Amino acid sequence: MKISIIFFVVLLAGTSAFAQQNIEFKAGNFKDDKEGYKKAVEAIKTADEYRSAGNESIYAVVSPKENFKMAIQRYKVAYQFNANSATLNFKLGNCYLYTNERYKALKFLEKAVKLNAEVDPFIEFYLGMAYQLEMEWSKATKYYKSFQSSSRSKQIASLGKMLAKRIRECKHGITLGSDKKRVWVDNVAEVNSEYDDYSPCVSMDGSMLMFTSNRENGKVSKSGYDWDHDIYVSYLENGEFTIPKNMGEQVNTPDNETTGMLSYDGTKLLMYKEVDGQFDIYESTLKGSKWVTMVSFSPQINTKDNQTFCSFNAKENKLYYINDRKKGEGNYGNDIYVSQVMDKKTRKYEFPNSAGNAVNTKFNEGSVYMHPKGDLMFFSSEGHNSMGGYDIFMSKRKQGQWSIPENLGWPINTPYDDHFFALTASEKYAYIASNRKGGKGGIDLYKISFWGPDKFHEIDTEDYLLASVANPIADVQIENAVQVNRKSLTVFKGKTVDALTNEPVEALIEILDNTTGKKIETITTNSATGKFLLSLNSGKNYGLAIKSKGYLFHSENFDIPKNSEYNLIDKTLKLKNVAVGSKIALRNVFYDVGKSTLRPESGSELNRLVKLMQDVPTLKVEISGHTDNMGSKTLNSKLSEDRAKSVVLYLTNKGIALDRLVAVGYGSAKPIASNESSEGRQENRRTEFEIKSN
Repeated sequence: MKISIIFFVVLLAGTSAFAQQNIEFKAGNFKDDKEGYKKAVEAIKTADEYRSAGNESIYAVVSPKENFKMAIQRYKVAYQFNANSATLNFKLGNCYLYTNERYKALKFLEKAVKLNAEVDPFIEFYLGMAYQLEMEWSKATKYYKSFQSSSRSKQIASLGKMLAKRIRECKHGITLGSDKKRVWVDNVAEVNSEYDDYSPCVSMDGSMLMFTSNRENGKVSKSGYDWDHDIYVSYLENGEFTIPKNMGEQVNTPDNETTGMLSYDGTKLLMYKEVDGQFDIYESTLKGSKWVTMVSFSPQINTKDNQTFCSFNAKENKLYYINDRKKGEGNYGNDIYVSQVMDKKTRKYEFPNSAGNAVNTKFNEGSVYMHPKGDLMFFSSEGHNSMGGYDIFMSKRKQGQWSIPENLGWPINTPYDDHFFALTASEKYAYIASNRKGGKGGIDLYKISFWGPDKFHEIDTEDYLLASVANPIADVQIENAVQVNRKSLTVFKGKTVDALTNEPVEALIEILDNTTGKKIETITTNSATGKFLLSLNSGKNYGLAIKSKGYLFHSENFDIPKNSEYNLIDKTLKLKNVAVGSKIALRNVFYDVGKSTLRPESGSELNRLVKLMQDVPTLKVEISGHTDNMGSKTLNSKLSEDRAKSVVLYLTNKGIALDRLVAVGYGSAKPIASNESSEGRQENRRTEFEIKSN
């Protein structure tokens, strides 16, 4: 008898004079209930087949699918008949270790050993896994090494690379667990259920959360074991998320759908769905108030293999996704692949390539999320320096290559499965899914709150995050701030409405780099609500042109300095129609200081005015210059007039007839804001045009 097991049994039996008796499933033990015995044995026989198939999948580093769940369902039938079988308790413990309720495994394994210390040659291996989940690293390692030293080579070989991997995970756990990151990790109780709730997708401003759940919805899954997996949406109101709402038949079908990523502007939803046992990637688009029926990707993406969790990059010209084709870096499990778009209109993509051996391992990669900054990848993996299950990692793209991934650490990661990372633009909050102990059931959604600097650190050894509320750090010394070169985001959200009626207006928004005049992106506001959302990197001067048929174009200017902090701008943009009397301020027309000389970055704005005059040849407009009230009225009047004339000259040089234009300088006579503040004076320094006839 193994010494370690004897010692364990003695400890368990020390407080009781009587040990439970092991009652195995033998006909002689159940002479009084032969029918119940027969049903129990039949259930065990079927369950054994599922358990065997599940274990074989685990050793081969592929998904066990529903095998362990199906086994547990049948083992429970036998367990109700006889709960004191060491073998049955062992088998239940084995199965639970590979489900989203793995925290239940320990009690069955401990009971199995209590009933029979030598219940199965693999008992020490599974006890090691169960104690690893409890973060009892030394105890887990002890069982792993005892199994390693006393087991036959054939038994160890059947585990593939798993045994050595588990021992390494305990070493990683000791290191990661001793360096607690300064974060809060909170269960999002208002959206979670007793079922699996996973794969969160969050809008850039954090106001909308989409996720997948197999909660009760009236549709039984094809396996017959649980409910169909559908996509749900919840909105942040007064600091809490609303009751999740099923997104309806345009997105959810009788097949299983799973969220992948919500686009940065909130108008496209990537997902994957199962059809006839095959997983493919689809996209749904928000049109007005409804998400339209999903569209499949090209054959270059959706192959005969399984394509699952996916994410666009910042420019939406690359698709990153998980694929199970056996051509990955290690020829095992799921890898991250990337495909470049060739034609957005026809949705044609290049043949995908592996994301590389810096991120892909010989084990499974589970999900991928590309940060809108463009050079950060967050993904989950069973490999690298995981402390057990899936851990979340971050890799930074440098000189065309992905860096060695950094583990986000504890308590973001645990020995359980932690994945599906989604970050808000402020980088203060992220959402993950985990089957860790203490949830509402199955997989739950968790909110990560980063404390300290507003921005998420691009992992350095100097980075520290705030400890969980439940586990405060002992050392309260405040470290010096670390200067990190960041490309922070500004979220510009709002809606476009008619200036007179306040009714929503569908409009086209063009985002330009004022320095180069190049168009960065074009989006369309929602036709039903007029809403829009943009994420803008720091370090640029942006010009925004808002255009809608029948309305004067509207412009906005944002100068976001390099390394600026996160900003959230929420504006209602009122568009004016082309009726006589409509006027607009040209916010992206710039002059040299104190002069009327137009600066080069004014070209984009003025060219749009040229286009308007060309499109509506009957328009006659007044170009007016305005100043604040600082300085001489005479000089202000002359400067404003000279600036108006500079614009008129630009327009005539572009072919606009002079008799359609008039230049007027009003100086400080027509303020639109108070001159008592610098912000107000800046508003008053402007160039406008007004429609005089049409």
